[in-house]
Amino acid sequence: MATYVGTLERDEHDKLGTIGELGAAGLDLLYGGRELYSVFVRTLYYTFPGRREKGALMRQMYEMGNRSLVFLSTTMGFIGMILVYQAGLQAKRVVPDFTMLGATYLELLVRDFAASIGALMLATRVGAGIAAEIGSMVVTEQVDALRMCAADPIDFLIVPRFLASMVMTICLIVWSGTVAFLAGAVTAYVAYEVPFQTFFNMALVDHGDLTIGLSKCIAYGAAIPIVSGYCGLSTFGGSEGVGWATTRAVVNTSIAIIILNFFISGAGFLIFTAEPCLRYYALPGQIRSLLSL
Repeated sequence: MATYVGTLERDEHDKLGTIGELGAAGLDLLYGGRELYSVFVRTLYYTFPGRREKGALMRQMYEMGNRSLVFLSTTMGFIGMILVYQAGLQAKRVVPDFTMLGATYLELLVRDFAASIGALMLATRVGAGIAAEIGSMVVTEQVDALRMCAADPIDFLIVPRFLASMVMTICLIVWSGTVAFLAGAVTAYVAYEVPFQTFFNMALVDHGDLTIGLSKCIAYGAAIPIVSGYCGLSTFGGSEGVGWATTRAVVNTSIAIIILNFFISGAGFLIFTAEPCLRYYALPGQIRSLLSL
């Protein structure tokens, strides 16, 4: 039987050719994007008026938040030490002055590093767990049983994880960013003798950095359960299908985080950096000279 199926697959590949394979891959990507968008819209629809199991939200918040605390703190702590140590090495080659090391590191941490790196770490644990749990329910026909009871799986399975992820992602990233900053401060003090009073400098952090960082936390917190839940619901086959769904969840969630990072960072640059510069250069020359004094 396996030999017969393999022969059919080779015959189909020979009929399609390279262009056909690329077209089929493009169509699969298009259909997958449409289904993912459908899951996202239905999740938003059931967020408030939906009917879900009592205590499901708190249980998911505990699973995503409390059980990820040690993992994320350890990871972000070591990453913070590495970043500060390497940044100090590069700064020492150019200007041996570490006065702004803490301020620059804090700005990058608030604007991008804490949210992006923390979300990628959550994708490996939370995303894989969501896909594996929902995928197992699909292959054991529990999801079909929900549909036969006139219950939407999106409402009962995705929405509690979506709400829990939105809340706990923000909390976890704020906590892990604090751990990364404190670990960086200790590293700067031990490796480069930077006093804590000098390192704890928030002069470069403004409202734009906070807005961009918070926007990334919200976007990542929404993307992780949506993409992972879609991968779990699209599971087929037995245990091998659950394994493939878990792998696809981690990969697709990581890609979604990177793409969202690009667009949010670009929008933040246009809103908080490029627009004030354009307004400044649009002023007459005499006014600009007065402002530069």
